[in-house]
Amino acid sequence: MDKVCIGIIGTGQIAHSHVEEYLKIPGVEITAVAGRDEGRTQTFAEAHQIANYYTDFRKLLERDDVIAIDVCLHNNLHMPVTTAAFTAGKHVYCEKPIAGSYADGLRMVQAAQQAQLKLSIQLSSLFRNETKAAKTLIDQGALGHIYHARSVGYRRRGRPFVDGYGTPQFVQKEFSAGGAVFDMGIYHLAVILYLIGNPEVKRISGKTYQEIAMDPVRRESSGYNVEEMGVGLVRLDNNISLDIIETWAINIDSLSSSMVLGSNGGILLDPFTFSTSSVDLPLNATADFATFDYLTHHIRENADVYDSPQQHWVAALQGRVDLLPTAEIALNAMLISEGIYFSEKLDREVTADEVEHMSISNALSP
Repeated sequence: MDKVCIGIIGTGQIAHSHVEEYLKIPGVEITAVAGRDEGRTQTFAEAHQIANYYTDFRKLLERDDVIAIDVCLHNNLHMPVTTAAFTAGKHVYCEKPIAGSYADGLRMVQAAQQAQLKLSIQLSSLFRNETKAAKTLIDQGALGHIYHARSVGYRRRGRPFVDGYGTPQFVQKEFSAGGAVFDMGIYHLAVILYLIGNPEVKRISGKTYQEIAMDPVRRESSGYNVEEMGVGLVRLDNNISLDIIETWAINIDSLSSSMVLGSNGGILLDPFTFSTSSVDLPLNATADFATFDYLTHHIRENADVYDSPQQHWVAALQGRVDLLPTAEIALNAMLISEGIYFSEKLDREVTADEVEHMSISNALSP
């Protein structure tokens, strides 16, 4: 496929970021953009030299020249727009998390399978050098049997809107369905699930918190009703356990990074460290990412298609590479994340089957 024509749905901060990434990729044309506000959508189109714009995304979906769309909307709009795109015969690249609930995410994955179309979720953390290096070591068997992992996300102060950036919709359940666990947790949790083979979830125990003081005027105007921190303990298939901490705001300077532990070695992702030992000699190794990046791009075929999520997506549309299972990973992450919320609500551990049964659609009408 010489040219890939993509339509953008949404005109917010994330949409600008996605378009800038596409503009770096040869053979990609942003054919059209859709947004509810006509003035804002026109400004967006002019800023990125996009020839066509619409206030009804369905008009964009009617275009025969657009083969794929990029959904840059709030979480509870992902499912209805994505499934409409599949009905129109378009492949879909969607901003994270997959949706506002496991039920909606499952519907997206099933719709893609039924339509035999591609669905990819924007999981940029899978394309970082740390993740690629860890995956290389794990695939080579350097860790042995993996038995525990940790997913960590940290901001000292980074709550949307109330801490100075973003819009109120990020902290309103009506639009986002969740707080730190949904917003940033997906990036870190997705990496861990990817590295350990996306195993089946068995049980989840979790707690959420909203404790740190905020400006009272911003609190009132934001309608802030989501968590700033979530923690969890997850039992996975293959005798693997996983602990999680994700926070937008916390009174501590730093947290240790995500990690994967195995019988023969362990990986700390940031700063990247591979640790192993014989009976009496512990060893720690760092990575030369400059050389790693050079070698992969000069030795491995199609190495460029793993440089960014958009490059990977375009390459998959062109048939150059198989699409990484970002949708399946994001769906599993949503099962865990919503499990933390249900565990908090019920004040007990919940099973994966319970989460699947209790999850309902949070979708809004687009």
